[in-house]
Amino acid sequence: MNFTRWSARFPGTQRRAAARTEHAAAQAKRGEGAVPAARGARPDPGAERSTPAADGHPADPTVSGTGTGSGTGSGSGSSSGPGTGTTPAQRTGVLTAVPSLDELSVREVLGRLPALVALVHGPEHRVAYVNDAYTAGFGARTPGAPAHEALPELGELGLLALLDQVQRSGRPRTAKNRTAPGGGSSYTVTCTPVGFPTPATGTTAASTAEADAHHTGILIHLADVTDHAEAVERLRASERRQREAAVTLQRSLLPQELEQPDDLRIAATYQPGGTEAAVGGDWYDVITLGAGRTALVIGDVMGRGVRAAAVMGQLRTAVRAYARLDLPPHEVLQLLDGLAAEIDASQIATCVYAVHDPNEGLLAYASAGHLPILVRDEHGTVRRAADPTGPPLGTGGWLHTSGTIALGPGSTAVLYTDGLVERRGEDIDEGVAALERALAGAQGTPSVICDRLMRALGVDADHDDDVAVMVLQQPARAGADAELFHNAALELLGGIEAAPRARAFAQGVLASWRFPVELCDLGVLAASELVANSLQHGTPPMRLRLRRTDRRLIIEVTDGDDHLPRRRRAEPADETGRGISIVATIASSWGSRRTPGGGKAVWCEFALPDK
Repeated sequence: MNFTRWSARFPGTQRRAAARTEHAAAQAKRGEGAVPAARGARPDPGAERSTPAADGHPADPTVSGTGTGSGTGSGSGSSSGPGTGTTPAQRTGVLTAVPSLDELSVREVLGRLPALVALVHGPEHRVAYVNDAYTAGFGARTPGAPAHEALPELGELGLLALLDQVQRSGRPRTAKNRTAPGGGSSYTVTCTPVGFPTPATGTTAASTAEADAHHTGILIHLADVTDHAEAVERLRASERRQREAAVTLQRSLLPQELEQPDDLRIAATYQPGGTEAAVGGDWYDVITLGAGRTALVIGDVMGRGVRAAAVMGQLRTAVRAYARLDLPPHEVLQLLDGLAAEIDASQIATCVYAVHDPNEGLLAYASAGHLPILVRDEHGTVRRAADPTGPPLGTGGWLHTSGTIALGPGSTAVLYTDGLVERRGEDIDEGVAALERALAGAQGTPSVICDRLMRALGVDADHDDDVAVMVLQQPARAGADAELFHNAALELLGGIEAAPRARAFAQGVLASWRFPVELCDLGVLAASELVANSLQHGTPPMRLRLRRTDRRLIIEVTDGDDHLPRRRRAEPADETGRGISIVATIASSWGSRRTPGGGKAVWCEFALPDK
């Protein structure tokens, strides 16, 4: 920036430039370039120079030098008349004397100040003087009375103790933004120690100290900052409203109620940062995939405010859509990576996407720059989910991979964002280690464990970052509760003769689980259609799996072919193509997915009747 050219537009700069131009032209005309005399006097070359007095002032000044316009005899030597830059006396060649500071009356100076000024003296801070502005603000005051009686407003502003501090220390003190009770004006108060002439006293040190104490005063200067305080309060109120809007948006984009799978117990919590921290983009979700499988996701959008929350909401919606495709975790992150770059190239996010399969007892996961999942087994041992971990979402150019970690009965897993473990001045690994120690000793339900982990890591209402934590448990069931969860599987060997064996197997298992006759018949029909479809279109190895929980019956058939079936309308003359339509009609839900080792799984579910 060209500051010289920019500053030349100021009105004061233009007036001074005009004055310098006029003065230079006058000197060029006279052929002289005299230097102005000291103390602001500018002698005219054509006038007789006066002899200065001993103190440096002209002996017989004709003009007092108070001036008019913007220069009022302040001692700066730059007094000017209106419009010309020089006084009439200077243009007529008469010396102009500027009075020294010693010639100004202190009472006159303090009396003309727009700020409120009071002068007190002695240990009791007796009133010595108040200026006109003080009188206009608080009324007339009686000189000689103590401050706590004559100046009650100082007590209301909490300044009496400050006067004592200044009296003892002999150093000035400032109190900012003191507001009078009842929502009155706000003041910034400066108390400055001053000295009065000390009359002659005795020669003892005690008498001298007593005289000094009685002849020490304090100049109290109250600057009205009400407008500034109100502007600050309006700004703070605006920031509070914006923060409340961001927090409301953030919470509305998070799931209002978590889905609760049959085989897991899940709880999650979100804690926004303190009032001094902007709302971030932490988020979590639980998505039921079908066939007893559950997707769990947690992420953190870098940045703060409404923009981060908005990006978080878009990513969460996209995750739910991609999860319905029942893809492996790394493929879901691959899709999210491209979407994040399209939403906002300047925003990146970390994320963990995991899928729990109760049949395998595993948690398959993929990580995009996120912190590791922690799992505590039934014996209390805590393990970290190992790599692979790819770069954050939105960076592009990376192929994510999936990993697995065991999650058996009695195990507890924790997914979290960096606000839980990251502290200024500490390595983040130290925070993760502290979380491991807290998880090892945390017992109870998932919601109880969430609260205990937050407290153990020091997360409170004033925390400097937002935090999201998700805790999931695989219960270790026993007794009557265990009787509600069963698994049965049959390897489909041979050719078409495998179909009647599958029907007989399903009939026997469902009857042993004491299902109603109608549900048994529907289950057998669904198993028969899925097996027939696999025998006709699939490849070995093939397997029929039946699973019951406390809320549903799940029938699943797997084979070695990765071509996913689709529902279609069969023509009246077609002899095939109705199996999936039949299953979709009689079952509560159905779906298919590709299995990690190659092949596919086709499943359907039946809701159990309420008891």
